[in-house]
Amino acid sequence: AGYSGSVVAERMASSGFKVLVIDRRPHIAGNAYDCCDAHGVRIHCYGPHIFHTNAPRIFEYLSRFTTWRTYEHRVRSWVDGRFYPFPINRDTLNLLYGLQLHNDAEAQAYLESVRVPQSQIVNSEQVVLNAVGWDLYQKFFYGYTKKQWGLEPSEIKAGVAARIPVRSNQDDRYFTDEFQAMPKDGYTAMFERLLAHKNIEVRLSTAYRDVCDEIEARHVLYTGPIDEFFDYRFGKLPYRSLRFEHYHVPEKEFAQEVGTVNYPNDFAYTRITEFKHLTGQQVAGTSLTKEYPQAVGEPYYPILTDANMELFQAYLALAKTLEQVTFVGRLAQYRYYNMDQAAAAGLKAAEYLLEKLS
Repeated sequence: AGYSGSVVAERMASSGFKVLVIDRRPHIAGNAYDCCDAHGVRIHCYGPHIFHTNAPRIFEYLSRFTTWRTYEHRVRSWVDGRFYPFPINRDTLNLLYGLQLHNDAEAQAYLESVRVPQSQIVNSEQVVLNAVGWDLYQKFFYGYTKKQWGLEPSEIKAGVAARIPVRSNQDDRYFTDEFQAMPKDGYTAMFERLLAHKNIEVRLSTAYRDVCDEIEARHVLYTGPIDEFFDYRFGKLPYRSLRFEHYHVPEKEFAQEVGTVNYPNDFAYTRITEFKHLTGQQVAGTSLTKEYPQAVGEPYYPILTDANMELFQAYLALAKTLEQVTFVGRLAQYRYYNMDQAAAAGLKAAEYLLEKLS
């Protein structure tokens, strides 16, 4: 009942199909699930989810199920005892090095002077060195990446680091997408509307193995871990997990200047998110979450190394032999999807199924 599954369910139900949605968790909305804590602050229970997309189709589709609160996410990074804008921009460079870079051209020239050109870029370390050189890499990227993934950046595929831009202007927004907003009533409310169709039945606290033998379905759309579906025939696909520490500060309206603060070099956690920045709520006190990456637990992030991708390809080859099962979503496709990409994958799968089953 996360993005991909819920979108497919709504599209198929709206086309006249009966749909059963199951989720092993006791709630809908997948990792986007949010709820109000004991203090009335709406928190994201599985870490911050900030919606952003350049796809009008995705934004317009989800707008059928929510109104939006305009929100542009900002992040600071705690480095050498002070906060800096992140992703790195011209202000970051001026504050960090005591420079006076006045325009984009001067900032670009500085970055060009410190970057370490790479003849071939195949891993995340090379991506960052090629863009900003050793010092900025060590201060902002190395420690965070090592904590987040439990691997050296040189062991991780280039696409992971390529997600983070480096800017020569003073734009301190984390994202620059055309559409940036938060569901006004929260993500859970949006998913409730997505799944409210009369042709949809939702069963929570139910694993696929619990019902797969008793349900006669024309087609199965599977959004769980693909290796689990095949009983780990070739071994487990590695995922990175997280532990969340939620806490409340009653005496402050806000505890941070911005929604998220990264801690690349200090502490065991990678970042702290303060949710009132995201939700716009006006309630007493403030609630925050620290994120601690770990090797075991709920699978959140596919670990994109060459060896893991080779293992995934073996499972993908098996998946392609099953005509009545479609694998969609971050876990089933072993991809690092943003929310809009997960929704887009759901729409694409629904179009495929409607053509196949009609």
